[in-house]
Amino acid sequence: MLLNLSIGIAVMLVCLLFQAIFVGICVRQYVRFHRRHGLLQEIVLLAMVMLLAMFGNFLQMAAWAWVFVLIGEFADFATALYHSAVNFATLGYGDIVMSERWRLLGALEAANGILMFGVSTAMMTAVLTRLIRPARHEPPDGT
Repeated sequence: MLLNLSIGIAVMLVCLLFQAIFVGICVRQYVRFHRRHGLLQEIVLLAMVMLLAMFGNFLQMAAWAWVFVLIGEFADFATALYHSAVNFATLGYGDIVMSERWRLLGALEAANGILMFGVSTAMMTAVLTRLIRPARHEPPDGT
């Protein structure tokens, strides 16, 4: 169990680093584009933030998948990535299960994934709130 926790915490730290990098990139992009208030610019901004967040989450799933391959839990990366995505997104299909020896890693990945998706959701909410806020403070008659 100690080995599972050690590996799990190490991968979680790598995921936290990935999440911090992609949140930082998204914040920089937001700061760069937020003063443009045209509909097209807002759509591009939201799409860019969402795609970057999803890419960051995908990299985290891939990191877990590589760990699963390295410890010998799965023979090929594609199967490990599929299992990792199911764990990370907390879907829990159960069509592919980990051995008893490494089962705790699946639970740790699910806990990590729900937290990281929460951070991504919070980031999207912050961007949407910021885009909506100027519209709320404009006078109704446009003066």
